[in-house]
Amino acid sequence: MSFLLRRLGRTDYVPCWEAMQHFTTARTAETPDELWIVEHPPVFTLGQAGKREHLLSDIGIPVVPIDRGGQITYHGPGQAVVYVLLDLTRRKLKVRELVHRLEQAVIDRLAGWGIAAHRLAGAPGVYTGEGPTLAKIAALGLRIRNGRSYHGLSLNVDMELSPFAAINPCGYAGLAVTQLADFGVRLDVAAAGEALALQLIAELEKNDG
Repeated sequence: MSFLLRRLGRTDYVPCWEAMQHFTTARTAETPDELWIVEHPPVFTLGQAGKREHLLSDIGIPVVPIDRGGQITYHGPGQAVVYVLLDLTRRKLKVRELVHRLEQAVIDRLAGWGIAAHRLAGAPGVYTGEGPTLAKIAALGLRIRNGRSYHGLSLNVDMELSPFAAINPCGYAGLAVTQLADFGVRLDVAAAGEALALQLIAELEKNDG
C-alpha cells in the first residue's frame, strides 16, 4: 500500500489542522494514505483531555485546543512535524500497534544519526538519556476517527527550546527537552522531516506483503 508524501514547508497550524480534518472526512476506501511534512510558526497545542494548568506562563504564544490525545506541547521553527493520515482498518493496524511503530521509526532514525533513544512507559513519544539526563526529543499525538488517523509526530531538530519552559511538556512537570543539534546532528528541518517520513514508510510497510 503506497503513500503520498506531501512537503508543505512552513505552514500555519490551524489551517493545516483543518486540512487534516477535511482530508479524513472526505477520504474513501480507495484514498491513498498520506504523510505531511510541515514546520509551524510558534504555537502551543492542547489535547482533548489537556489541562490548562500545564501552561505555566503566558509568553505570548497562541494556545490552540485541538482534537488529538495528550496534553500540551509546543511546535515552532526548527522542529520537523510529520502528520500521519492512515486508514488503520485497511492496514489492519490497531491504535497501540500504530503508536509503537511510529515510536520505533523515530528510534531507528535517531540510531542512524548516532543517537540512542527509547520509549518511556505510559508516556508516548521518544526520549534520550535516563534518570537526571532524561529528555524528550520527539512528541506523539493522534486522533483516530472511523478507523482513520491524523495528527502525528514532532521531532526537535534545531530550534529555540525556551518556550518548552512555559509548559509541562505533555503534562510532565520538569521534563527536559532536547534536539538533534544538541547531539551534534546538523540538519535543516526539511531534510530531517524527509528522513523521518521515509523511515515511517519503511516501518509501516513492513507487513504489507
